[in-house]
Amino acid sequence: MRKLLTVCLGNYCRSPFAQVALTRRGGTAVTVRSAGLIGKWQDQPANPSMINAARRLGLDLTPHRAQQITLEMLDWADGVLAMDAAVLGTLRAICGEGNAHKLSLYLRGRDVPDPMGRGDDAFNDCAVLIEAGTALHLGRSLP
Repeated sequence: MRKLLTVCLGNYCRSPFAQVALTRRGGTAVTVRSAGLIGKWQDQPANPSMINAARRLGLDLTPHRAQQITLEMLDWADGVLAMDAAVLGTLRAICGEGNAHKLSLYLRGRDVPDPMGRGDDAFNDCAVLIEAGTALHLGRSLP
């Protein structure tokens, strides 16, 4: 079973959505966790606009509670998927040489734009982009 960790800045929008999208696509072949670089939203639910965007795509983000990344999470994962280049750079600085090979951008060469501070359309667009990106990590067909 593959173990993926999705990471964004606060574990409030992008990485929790990626977690549920990858989980749906991967089924029993994958375990996915998510975390943020900062603990600003620690133990808080996902952003309401992202919850609504997820619902539009048939996904439920309501159980999510934000958590800050730990070295144990990095050790646990087979692959660590950063939502943007800034997050990837910070992960490279904190992960240690033993985990550096696990790190990559979620969209392999481009950022998933952060919808924070923007309208519902930005959250919907972000969710659609992340959903499409699941194929990069788990193949083209849903289980």
